[in-house]
Amino acid sequence: MITAAHPVDAPLSPGRMAAEALQHVLVMYGNAMVLPLVVGGALRLPRDQVALLASTGLVASGLATLIQSVGLWRFGIRMPIVMGLSLASLAPIASLSAAGATIAGFFGATIAAGVFAIAAAPFASRLVRYFPPVVTGSIVIVIGITLLRTGIDASSTLGAKSFGDPENLAVAALVLATILVARKVFDGVVASLAVLIGLVVGYFGAIALGSVEFGVVRDASWLALVQPFSFGAPAFEPATVASLCVVSLVVMIESAGMFLGLGDICGRVVGRPEVARGLAGTGLGTVIAGVLGAFPLVPLAQNVGLVALSEIRSRWAAAAAGAMLLALGIVPKLGALAASLPSSVTGAAALVLFGLVAATGVRILARAELRSRENLIVIALTLTAGMIPWMAPTFFAVAPKWSAPVFNSGITLAAVTAVLLNVLFNGADASSSAGSPLRSAETEP
Repeated sequence: MITAAHPVDAPLSPGRMAAEALQHVLVMYGNAMVLPLVVGGALRLPRDQVALLASTGLVASGLATLIQSVGLWRFGIRMPIVMGLSLASLAPIASLSAAGATIAGFFGATIAAGVFAIAAAPFASRLVRYFPPVVTGSIVIVIGITLLRTGIDASSTLGAKSFGDPENLAVAALVLATILVARKVFDGVVASLAVLIGLVVGYFGAIALGSVEFGVVRDASWLALVQPFSFGAPAFEPATVASLCVVSLVVMIESAGMFLGLGDICGRVVGRPEVARGLAGTGLGTVIAGVLGAFPLVPLAQNVGLVALSEIRSRWAAAAAGAMLLALGIVPKLGALAASLPSSVTGAAALVLFGLVAATGVRILARAELRSRENLIVIALTLTAGMIPWMAPTFFAVAPKWSAPVFNSGITLAAVTAVLLNVLFNGADASSSAGSPLRSAETEP
């Protein structure tokens, strides 16, 4: 008897897969450009080297996405995961740049952080038993709410002279309205491509308002081959290695929450073996990033939100997105075309997707015992801890510099708070009182 493939493993038609992959790429592309531009400016790199940083980041993200979605031996969770540069590394990299760290030192530290993540993955995956729904749901809510600021800032072009300009807000509103109409009025393919349709309509709206700059597309080259050690041999500077290993811990916590949330969205069991492969895949991707001349990688929350909205759970769509990222990395003109989408367009889409991540957390919490006072305390203090860096950025200003990636990450604070409080109130094996955890595939009949 032939059984139907799980939606995660089911293939799509070539046209459908290409359209879904393009959605994934467009919603994460703006995020992919932030780190190269900031680090390039901090290190005062020439324009061609900043462009190379962007290309290596895209190629590394594409390869890591393929590893996570397709799988490679014991690496990769084999789910619709899209990888991108981790913004958790932005603050320590900027700080270390001011202190005199070299770009070769950053790439050496990225390699070391990736090796650290691979080595720690089997041990970190053992913590899945401490992530029942009351913990996982609270963390996923914090992930969505924390990242909402990114979408809000982008949709109103924070930091630009046009911040809050009615034209930018009108474009953002057009994108949101288009996504909502596509989801409400249509079914099937159109509904699943609502974000892509919203991005295209918003793009043409921005063009009509004169908000799109095509000069960068005209000036971009057609081919830029990315090779290992593009910026020279890596250096292993102790302070830089230590800082990015701390970032790696933050990324592992964030990744575990994302994997568990995505498992709930896709209806697939995510337990210790799956988390171990996913964390190892993130580590391998980060090693590849360091070798190519890029920075640490992380599964991207906006793409998890896109899976929830589109209801397309096939990992092959994510794999196709990885292939597109590779193409964008070696064909700068295509990358520049994607980069020409105004932030008001991509930011508006991010508002929907990050909101859906938070909504997924609420859905996970529904499986917990919410009449329990203990669980309510866990939820309340987890949300409180997660909001501290967002609402009071200087709250931990006197903390040691090495701890900045931890204390400046609301997601990490929320995860630590949720796990510790759940153990305190519900015990180390608290599945009965905190809600049934996602079972490991090893325990399935």
